[in-house]
Amino acid sequence: MARACLQAVKYLMFAFNLLFWLGGCGVLGVGIWLAATQGSFATLSSSFPSLSAANLLIVTGTFVMAIGFVGCLGAIKENKCLLLTFFLLLLLVFLLEATIAILFFAYTDKFRCCGVSNYTDWFEVYNATRVPDSCCLEFSESCGLHAPGTWWKAPCYETVKVWLQENLLAVGVFGLCTALVQILGLTFAMTMYCQVVKADTYCA
Repeated sequence: MARACLQAVKYLMFAFNLLFWLGGCGVLGVGIWLAATQGSFATLSSSFPSLSAANLLIVTGTFVMAIGFVGCLGAIKENKCLLLTFFLLLLLVFLLEATIAILFFAYTDKFRCCGVSNYTDWFEVYNATRVPDSCCLEFSESCGLHAPGTWWKAPCYETVKVWLQENLLAVGVFGLCTALVQILGLTFAMTMYCQVVKADTYCA
């Protein structure tokens, strides 16, 4: 019975990770295409030119492919070490998502805002009358040291709040799908790990 359950979970996990790996290939492909055709056009922050949509997609796609490969291999080999590695890597995705969320709020030049409530929030951070260069109406090196008249005045909290309200459905669907995929992967990994342990105990 334990062996039959293990085989069922094994093939389900392999199919899931195969789709996961193919999804990673797709994301990587889009990233490479953007890098080749758009160059630095999709740069998310003028302060960091390498922080572009293309590079983020390439890194994300590569990481997803690696996770999918480890998951497939762990399922086929019924290897406890690989299954645990897959589980931990998938948990690490949550940290990446948190990082992306932080970047989303930190590099707000696309939202034309500065600070949570207003630009003076940055004065306490820097302990000086300055803001990040991403707060400038027109970006230039060290423009955050210039007069307040050259900075965005709109508070980022309200700006992002309005943006999220306008795109609530899309953001909600994306977040829900992402969470479901991760929970499904974690469930498959832990279930199969437990089944492998049970099978090893039964055989012993």
